[in-house]
Amino acid sequence: MTNKGGETLKRNGIGFILMTVLIVGLICSPLDSAKSAAAKTPEKTGEWIGAWSASQTAAWETVDWDGGTSRKGFVNQTIRMVIHPHASGSAVRIRLSNQFGTKPITFGKVTVGLTKQGAEAVPGSVKPLTFAGKQSVTIPQGEEVFSDPVPFEVQDGSDLTVSLYIHGESGPATWHNTSNSTTYISNQGDFAADSNDSGFTESFDAWFWLSGVDVKKNNKKKSRVIVALGDSITDGYLSSLNENRRWTDVLNDRLDSEIKNQTFSVLNQGISGNRILSDSPIFGEKALARLDRDVFSQTGVTDLILLEGINDIGHEPHVHDSSRIIEGIKEIAAKAHERGIKIYAGTLTPFKGYDEGVYYTEKGEQTRQEVNAWIRSSIMLDGFIDFDRALADPNDHEKLRKEYDSGDALHPNDLGLKVMAESIDLTIFEKPLNGKPSTGH
Repeated sequence: MTNKGGETLKRNGIGFILMTVLIVGLICSPLDSAKSAAAKTPEKTGEWIGAWSASQTAAWETVDWDGGTSRKGFVNQTIRMVIHPHASGSAVRIRLSNQFGTKPITFGKVTVGLTKQGAEAVPGSVKPLTFAGKQSVTIPQGEEVFSDPVPFEVQDGSDLTVSLYIHGESGPATWHNTSNSTTYISNQGDFAADSNDSGFTESFDAWFWLSGVDVKKNNKKKSRVIVALGDSITDGYLSSLNENRRWTDVLNDRLDSEIKNQTFSVLNQGISGNRILSDSPIFGEKALARLDRDVFSQTGVTDLILLEGINDIGHEPHVHDSSRIIEGIKEIAAKAHERGIKIYAGTLTPFKGYDEGVYYTEKGEQTRQEVNAWIRSSIMLDGFIDFDRALADPNDHEKLRKEYDSGDALHPNDLGLKVMAESIDLTIFEKPLNGKPSTGH
């Protein structure tokens, strides 16, 4: 979900901007690179599971909320991203996406390391990643690649630093535009192997091209990989920067702490502003269109938690026919069940007071109530999570409870996101599932 007038990119009233990214210099001669065909399908020996993910969208062409950064891209620069894995393992591989690029992109060097602080990695921890045995990789337009597996101890909840050196001009970026995690951008040059932060001069609140991280499990427990498909409430918009306070982070910690008979990983596939029924050049492909890429391709996926629909109601063109939103949820549920994936839907949370008369209307509220009534009673779902009741003001059920409100009457604050995670009855995940989880491919 998003705030009007571009407030998706604002945090506490401060514009979400890139201070200055220097995009200058000569384009080097082509490197020897591995084509994506050699790296599309990861090695399947051992049990691999998704440990982290981020849904990708196209560069912003119709708005300039990011100062044009995603549209302009980068030239001979290094992008350093910090991510928070939700599973442990003895080896790691990453997934890079050029899904929405306009031309092939070449990464001259890619590394992974343990995060020290900010743009600094723990000295001695940075390791190069290869693609079909080669240091560089060129990803064709519309495709993605997996790196080769590399031995690397990943700890659930301990941050990783992933660095991409872009060789030449990237063109418009494939990106995740609301990371709630600081990404660091260098001047010209390859700083991917550096553990220090001296080469990184700018920062940005987004992830670029990095769509997933898998780990090779180091135990024999059955796995449960839960994908959360959602909008800005799942994305953690307005949660504390760099503190991993999304409801999915809290849920993952609860599962690890309270259920010991399985290995859990909760993957966040929220996109701020996203809808079930309509695509947007700003808020990404609709949930129905991105299911294969963002849910079913995730390594080891077993469960889906769906929390979408409020933007279908609030954004133009408004959907005030609840049956259309319900049919969309039904279609998602059917496709999940075809693949043996369990699906739980979250009730749509209160939004009275947010952009009243435009985003929030009485007609829209009635639609929300009708969708929620269906979710609570549907036999097509494996269960539901009542986020609505968890967050609602006891004196006015159409509004967020004040203590849980970030200040815009729509997005929960850190406490509200924590309450969402704590409202989930973990007994639905207590019993290990029979059979093997999806490989995602």
